[in-house]
Amino acid sequence: MVGYRPGCRSSFPSRSDVVARSHSAARFRKRPETREEGLPRTLAEERSTNRDSAPPPIVAMAPASESRYGESGRPSLLRLSTWTLLMAMLLALLVLPKLVERIQYAVSRGDQRAKAEVARQVLAEFPESTTRLAYVAKSIAPSVVGIETAQLSAPSPTDERELLFGVPGLRTEGMGSGVIVDVAGYVVTNNHVIDQAAQITVKMSDGSKIRDVKVVGRDPLTDLALLKMEGGPFLPAPWGDSGTLEVGDPVLAVGNPFGLDRTVTAGIVSATGRRAQISPLAHQDFLQTDAAINPGNSGGPLVNMQGEVVGINTAIYGRQNLGISFAIPSQIAKQVCNGLRKNGRVVRGWLGVAMLDVNEAVAGQFDLQERSGALVTEVIPRSPADKGGVRRYDVIVEWNGQPVTAAAGLSRAVADTEVGSIATIVVARNNSRLELDVQVGERPLQLE
Repeated sequence: MVGYRPGCRSSFPSRSDVVARSHSAARFRKRPETREEGLPRTLAEERSTNRDSAPPPIVAMAPASESRYGESGRPSLLRLSTWTLLMAMLLALLVLPKLVERIQYAVSRGDQRAKAEVARQVLAEFPESTTRLAYVAKSIAPSVVGIETAQLSAPSPTDERELLFGVPGLRTEGMGSGVIVDVAGYVVTNNHVIDQAAQITVKMSDGSKIRDVKVVGRDPLTDLALLKMEGGPFLPAPWGDSGTLEVGDPVLAVGNPFGLDRTVTAGIVSATGRRAQISPLAHQDFLQTDAAINPGNSGGPLVNMQGEVVGINTAIYGRQNLGISFAIPSQIAKQVCNGLRKNGRVVRGWLGVAMLDVNEAVAGQFDLQERSGALVTEVIPRSPADKGGVRRYDVIVEWNGQPVTAAAGLSRAVADTEVGSIATIVVARNNSRLELDVQVGERPLQLE
């Protein structure tokens, strides 16, 4: 062996080295394309040799610390996204405050919806749970809103803006409560909460405020109003059937008394069908409860143990809470809201009489033979009753074939009768009964 020294590397590659290099080159070498087969052998071999010996290509890149743009010499996507987001947020804050409000509500809506759905599921699966009141409160909370109103104030000598430009300012006038009854953003409240308001703001359960609010319709007779918020979707509360309530049933009242958001008070149904004469020409039934109601609760929901709205809290007895509160039954509230949503007002049948309940005392006072019915104490001139032959001191005992036992029941029956239809009534007059046909009119707004 020429030139071989023990312990020294041979100048000639060994067989194993050749095999290893050939295997390594095979991994990187591509089969020559067809067009290279026609070239001179020396050129093809040169190209093959260059490919076999050349290492994988390396793209020179500047260190991250020395590059203004980051990897690949391109602007950083993260940096661009951050600047875009900041500009969008600035634009939203300066130009689009409504968008900010909607974003805030959308962020919290998922968590609120999850909690409400879990609570409602628990209520359905465990009807006798000892913690039922807590779950009822959780299920209704996302649907209860606060309502802030403002009115145009008279020019003030201390307001420079008003003095210089003669522009009256807005002053906070009152607050109340409401409940979302539709995913599209319809809110039920009391009419007296938003009456004569120049600006209405709805405060959501997460603390965000919506100022894009319009009045769909108002019904002074029942003291109900329907509002519409833009945005959403919202979390509505389900309607319940107030007709199924019994004295002693537990209920919750939810609202914003004195501005204290979503205050929950518990009580029981003290009475159903509590009749009240809300005007000389109209009667209405109320739910009476002992749940604590205070200023600011008006328009908030009365909720049963299924988390359903069975009433709209509207009034208390006296100037302070004495444990006697009144709510508009859901049967009435739901019907009024449907009418307001459809027509912007409630279309009611109208007879045009003032009435009293006939009882033993009234029968004795007016020397009546009848011991039940509705005593007519006044007939409005040119009203449907006047044109139909109804007279003062008549006792109406039937309406369209149904017995009349009280004035409130007759008022509801007349209101539910289609305007323009012919109604048959039976009156007791001078110890005899007369059958009269009356064309039902539409209740004029000025009487409401």
